[in-house]
Amino acid sequence: MEVDKFHFIAIGGVGQSALAKILLEQGYTVTGSDIQESKYTKLLKDLGAKVYIGHSEDNIQAGFNVVVSSAIKEDNPEIIKARKLGLKILHRSDMLKILSENCKAFIGFSGTHGKTTTSGLMSYVLEKGGLNPSFAVGGIIPSLNINAKSSLNYRDSYFIAELDESDGTIKKYCPKYMVINNLEVDHVDFYKNGLSDIFETFNFVCEKFDESSNIFINIDDAGNKEFLKQLKTDAKIITYGIKSDTVFDSMHYSAKNIECKNKTTSFEIYKNDKKICNINSILLGIHNVYNILAVVSVMSEIGLNVCVFEEHFNSFSGMGRRFEHNRIFDDIEIIDDYSHHPTEVKCALSSARNYTENRVVAIFQPHRYTRFQGLFEDFKTSFENCDLLFVTDVYRAGDKPIKGFEAYDFVNQINKENVFYAKGTIKEAGEFIAPYLKNGDTVLTIGAGDITKMGEVLENEYRKIRKI
Repeated sequence: MEVDKFHFIAIGGVGQSALAKILLEQGYTVTGSDIQESKYTKLLKDLGAKVYIGHSEDNIQAGFNVVVSSAIKEDNPEIIKARKLGLKILHRSDMLKILSENCKAFIGFSGTHGKTTTSGLMSYVLEKGGLNPSFAVGGIIPSLNINAKSSLNYRDSYFIAELDESDGTIKKYCPKYMVINNLEVDHVDFYKNGLSDIFETFNFVCEKFDESSNIFINIDDAGNKEFLKQLKTDAKIITYGIKSDTVFDSMHYSAKNIECKNKTTSFEIYKNDKKICNINSILLGIHNVYNILAVVSVMSEIGLNVCVFEEHFNSFSGMGRRFEHNRIFDDIEIIDDYSHHPTEVKCALSSARNYTENRVVAIFQPHRYTRFQGLFEDFKTSFENCDLLFVTDVYRAGDKPIKGFEAYDFVNQINKENVFYAKGTIKEAGEFIAPYLKNGDTVLTIGAGDITKMGEVLENEYRKIRKI
C-alpha cells in the first residue's frame, strides 16, 4: 500500500478493530477514535495504536488514510477535517478488499445468519491445526481471545473473513471460496424490496467469479433454493445439507446420524457417499450442524484432510455473544446471545430448550426500529420455546422511533400472561426482572445492543433480593 499510516473512525467497532489489528501486526502506523473505551480499543492500544476517546478534528493528521464504517456520517468532524486535508477516505469494506487480495486464497463467509460462527470456526480450526491463517471475523473467538490476526507469512496464508451484506458492500469482494449459509429478509432499511434485492446483490457478487472460484451453498435453505434458480456464475457450485428431499442434484456434503444429548451434538459428515469425519461438538442446535458442515466442506475442497482436525471442531466453544455462557449464580445460568432476527431467536431458544430441563427465561432487546417494524409479525412467533419473556425498550442504533413499534406495543399484541414489558435502562429493566427469577433458571439475554450488560445487573439485583 502506498500509505503506511491509517486512522480509523469508530475504531472500537468489531469490524473496524479487526482491520486495525491486522494493519498493526503488519507494521503499519494506526490511530483511531471512538466515543468510549472497549475491550477492542484496549487490545489495539496494547498493540501500539494511538486511540482517542471522542471524535475531534484534532485527531486527524496529514499523511494518513482514513477508514470509516457505514455508521459514520458526513458531518463527523474527523470526516470534515480529512476532506479539508485531501486525505484518502476508505470504507472498511475497501480496506478488507485490499487486505484480502494480498493473500494465497480469500475465503469469505456470507448469508443472513451464521457468518460470524462459520468464519470464526474455520479461523479457530486452522489456527489450532497449525496452518497459521489470517482472519477478520465479526466477534471474539473466546478460545483465542481475538477477532483478527495477520499471519507471519501473510501472502502465503488463507485469509478468512465474514462478508457483511447489510449495506451492499459485499459487492466489492471476489473471494476464491465463498460460503452462502442462507438467504432471508433482513436489513429492511437497505433492502427495500426484500429477497429480490438480496438476490440481486448476491448475483452481482457471483457473476464476477470465474471457473476457478467455488461457491458453497446450503441446499436446505429455502432462500438459497430460490437463489440457485436464478444464479448466473462460472464458479463451481458445491452444495451441503442434511435433508434428502432436495429437488436439486444430490448434495456434495451431508451430515448424517445426528444426535443431540448430554449437551453435545454428534454426527457424521459425508462427501458424496464417503464418510470423511466424525463430529462431537459442544455447539448446540441444528443450525450449528449446518455451520460445521459449511466449514468442513470448504476445508475438504481446499485439499485438507478434515479428520486430522476433528479434535479442534470438538473443542470450539462458539463465538463471543453466540449462546455464550455469561455467569452462574444460585444455580441460575445467564447465556448471552447476539440474535436480532426472528430466525436467530428461534435457533437460540431451541438450543436453550435442548440445553436444560428447567425454565427458559428470555430477555429480548429489539434492535433498530426499522428491523423491528419490518419483521414485527415474525418476531411474534419467535418466542414459543421460552417459559417467560421480558421485552426491553428498542435499542435504536441510530434509528428514529417509529410509532406503533415500541416494546410495549409488541408485548400488548402478544397479550400472554408470561410476557412482560421491562422498560427503562438496562439497570431499571434488570431491577424489574430479577424478582421473577428462580433457582435453576436458564436465562437468555437476546439482542445486538447493550443487553449484554444485563447478566451483571441481574446477578447484583438477585443477590440483593435474596441477601446472598
